Amino acid sequence: MTKRQLYLAAYDISCNRRLRKALRVLRGYASGGQKSVFECFLTDAEKTQLLEQMAQIIDPEEDRFIVLRLTSVKHIRVLGKAVPPQDGSFYYVG
Repeated sequence: MTKRQLYLAAYDISCNRRLRKALRVLRGYASGGQKSVFECFLTDAEKTQLLEQMAQIIDPEEDRFIVLRLTSVKHIRVLGKAVPPQDGSFYYVG
């Protein structure tokens, strides 16, 4: 079974057209998120693919995009209506 890691992917994109494209790409990988920050369970190959797709969209002079790997913890605390991230047995990416 392929090992998945939990990442946070976030962007700050100034152009509405690029913003819509980036949102479409990230929603394909995200298991949750809000506004411009998304939780993604990714394999190494999926992370590479996400970075390549975003590199095609953003303008490096005007936009920002970051993917942060979250360290493994046994228990994730959430507050309010938040739902803990779920690493299901499979994800559809397409």
